[in-house]
Amino acid sequence: MGRVRIHVDGIVQGVGFRPFVYTLARELSVSGFVRNTAAGVVIEAEAQPQTLAAFADAIRSRSPALARIDDLRCEPIAATGVRGFEIELSTADGPRRTLISPDTATCPDCLAEMADPADRRYRYPFTNCTNCGPRFTIVTGVPYDRAATTMAGFAMCPDCQREYDDPADRRFHAQPVCCPACGPRLRLVDAARRDVPGDPIDATADLLRSGSVVAVKGLGGYHLAVNARSDEAVANLRSRKHREDKPFAVLMPDLEAVRTWCEVSPAAAELLAGHRRPIVVLPRRQDVQLAPALAPGNDHVGVLLPYTPLHHLLAQAVGAPIVLTSGNVSDEPIAYLDDEAATRLAGLADAFLTHDRPIRMRTDDSVFRVARGRPQPVRRSRGYAPEPITLPLDCPRPVLAVGAELKNTICLARGRQAFVSHHIGDLENYETMLSFLDGIAHFGMLFDLVPEVVAHDLHPEYLSTKYAVDLPGVEVVGVQHHHAHIAACLADNGELGPVIGVAYDGTGFGSDGTLWGGEILLADLSGFCRLAHLEPVPLPGGAAAIRAPWRMAASYLQAAYGEELPPGLDVARRNQALWDPVLAMAARGVNAPLTSSAGRLFDAVSALIGIRDQVNFEGQAAIELEQSIDRSETGSYPMRVRDGLLMGSDLVRAVIYDLGRSVPVPIIAARFHRGLATATVQAAATAAQDTAMDTVALSGGVFQNAVLLDLVVDGLERAGLRVLTHKQIPCNDGGISLGQTAVAAALSSAAAGLR
Repeated sequence: MGRVRIHVDGIVQGVGFRPFVYTLARELSVSGFVRNTAAGVVIEAEAQPQTLAAFADAIRSRSPALARIDDLRCEPIAATGVRGFEIELSTADGPRRTLISPDTATCPDCLAEMADPADRRYRYPFTNCTNCGPRFTIVTGVPYDRAATTMAGFAMCPDCQREYDDPADRRFHAQPVCCPACGPRLRLVDAARRDVPGDPIDATADLLRSGSVVAVKGLGGYHLAVNARSDEAVANLRSRKHREDKPFAVLMPDLEAVRTWCEVSPAAAELLAGHRRPIVVLPRRQDVQLAPALAPGNDHVGVLLPYTPLHHLLAQAVGAPIVLTSGNVSDEPIAYLDDEAATRLAGLADAFLTHDRPIRMRTDDSVFRVARGRPQPVRRSRGYAPEPITLPLDCPRPVLAVGAELKNTICLARGRQAFVSHHIGDLENYETMLSFLDGIAHFGMLFDLVPEVVAHDLHPEYLSTKYAVDLPGVEVVGVQHHHAHIAACLADNGELGPVIGVAYDGTGFGSDGTLWGGEILLADLSGFCRLAHLEPVPLPGGAAAIRAPWRMAASYLQAAYGEELPPGLDVARRNQALWDPVLAMAARGVNAPLTSSAGRLFDAVSALIGIRDQVNFEGQAAIELEQSIDRSETGSYPMRVRDGLLMGSDLVRAVIYDLGRSVPVPIIAARFHRGLATATVQAAATAAQDTAMDTVALSGGVFQNAVLLDLVVDGLERAGLRVLTHKQIPCNDGGISLGQTAVAAALSSAAAGLR
C-alpha cells in the first residue's frame, strides 16, 4: 500500500474539480482526501501503487470540462491506513497560486431545469452549477469558496445545502448555488426607482417591444437594451448614449436566429455557441433588412447568444433580437454598481432590470471575429479573463505591465503565467482610471503578486506611464509601443524570436521621438532594430488629425505633390474653410509631428475617395474603406520600397489618378489594399533575407483588417516565410500589456544571467 500527496495547479477551483476527484477516488477505491488551498488543490491518496498511477492519470485525462491543469506533481508520503475518501475544508495558508475560472455560459443541464415547470428552478434567472455560471466577476478572494464571493450574503436553503453536500449531485460544492427560495432576486424599476408591477422578465419584454430603453444588470455590469428591429428605438439609444456610428451588438436567442441575419461559418458557429460566448462580428446577409441605426455604414454586425439564465429568459420573452450594448455613456467604463448605474445611466434608461447579487469586477463582453478560418480576438474580456497565458520564458521577478492608453489592459506575471486583465478601456477619464487602479489591486490580491518590475509604454503623457514611473520601490522598464506589439505576438505563439515583425497601427511613441505606426522590425523579446517603415508625413493638428481624416489627406497630398496639388480635389472643396491653414501647418511642422502610421494612411485614402472626412470612433475610416472593397478586383497600385521607406505617397498619387478617370470607389479601395499588401510583403521578405530570418510576426490594430491580413499572410507564405498572427489576445492595443510583460521578463532574465 502506498500514499502520495498530489499538488494540482491551474484552473481547478470553481469548476467541479473536488467533486470529480472525490467521485474518481470512490470509483478506484482510493482512500484519502482532497482540499482547496491558496495554491490550487492538494490530494492525499492511498492505494496500491498501480491504482495510484491510474488515479493520477485519470485526474489528468478525465478532469471537468472547465478545468485546466497546468501542473500535477506527486510526492510519496507515509501511508496512514485510514480508509475512505473525504472533501476537506479549504485552507488559505501559504502563498496564493490558485487560478480563478472565467465566467461561463449556462450549461444544458441548467437550461433544462429552467425550462421544466416541475423543477424548483423553473425560470429562475440565477441558476448555475459546477459546470457554469459566475466566477471571476463575483470572486472577492481565494481560495474560491462561497465566503470569498459576492454570494456570501445568501445563506443556502435546506434544499440547496443538500445539493451542495451531496457528492453525487452536480452542484456538489458549487459555490454560487442558489434557488428562488434563498438566492438573488430580480427586480424591475422605472427611472424613478419605483417597482414595476408584474413578472420582471415579462414586464421588461413588454417595455422592449414598445420601444423603451432598459438597463439590464448582467454578469459583469449593466447593459442597455432595446428592440433591435425598431430603428426608432435604436436611434433613440444612439442619441442618449452619444454614440453616433459605432455598431451595436445584438443578442439573439439561438444559432438558427443568427443564421437568418448573418453568414455563419463553422468556426463562427463554434465561437458563438461555446461556453465562453463572446460577441462575434459576422457579415450581414444581403437579403435581410436590419434596423439601419444598428451599424451605420457597416456590412457586419456583432452578435452574441445568451450566456446567463437571465439573458435566455429575456430573449425568449421578447421574441425578437435585442440590442445589448455596454451600460455607459460613450468613452466611459461599463457601470456595474447599482447606485453608480442609477446615477450614470439616468437619462439613458427608461427602466432598470436589476438584482441583488453584487458584481465584484466589472467585465465587458469579449469580441471576436473569424479570420482565415480561425477565431481572432478583438477584445478579450468576459469568458476569457483572468485565464493565464503561458509565457515562452520565466519571469525571474514578478512583473506588472500597465498597457497602453487606448483599449487598456493590465498584466501581472510570475513564472510562466501571465494574467492579462479584462478590457479596461481608454484611459481618458477619471472613471476609467479608477477601473485601471482597481484592476491592478484586485489582480494583485487574487494572485498574491507584488510586482518588482513595472513595464510601461514610452509615451510620457499616457496616464498608465505616469502611474508606472511614480511607483516607489520597483524597477521601471519602458517598452517601445511597436516592440510590445511584436513581443505580444511572439508570446501569444509561445516563441522567443528573433523574427521580422510588421507592426501596423494608429500611432505609438517611437524611440526617435516621432510617432510610429508602420514599422518593419527585427525583434526578439529583449530588443528590436527598426529596418523599414512607412514614409513619415506630418500629422497636422496632432490628435485633431486622428479625428479628421481629411487632414491626413491634405498631408499626404502635400507629400505626394509638393506645392502643386492637383486641381478640383473634392476633399479640398468639402473642407475648404480649413484646407489652406492645415496645409500650412503641415508644411511648417507647427503642431504637426511626423508619423509613419499605417492607420493614418488608411484615413487619408478614405477621405480622398469620399468615404469619411470625420470619424466618430477609432478606426471608423479604415473600417469603412475595407468594407467598400470590390472583392473581384485584382489590380494593385505600385508602391516603392526605397532605402527602408515604404512610399505611401505613391499610393496616394495612384488614387488621385484613378479618381481623375472616374474609377469606381470600390475598385480604388481594392487596388489600395493590394498595393499596400504587396509592398509590405516585399519589404518584410527583403528584411528576412537580409537578416537570415524565416519567420514574420504580424501585429497592431491595422491587422484587424481581414483583407489586408489575408493578402499579407498569403504573400509572405508564397515567399516561403512562416507567419505568426494573434490567437489568444488582440492584435490591437489590448495585447500591449502582454508584450510589455514578455519584454520585461526577457530583460530580467538577461540581467539575472549576467549576475
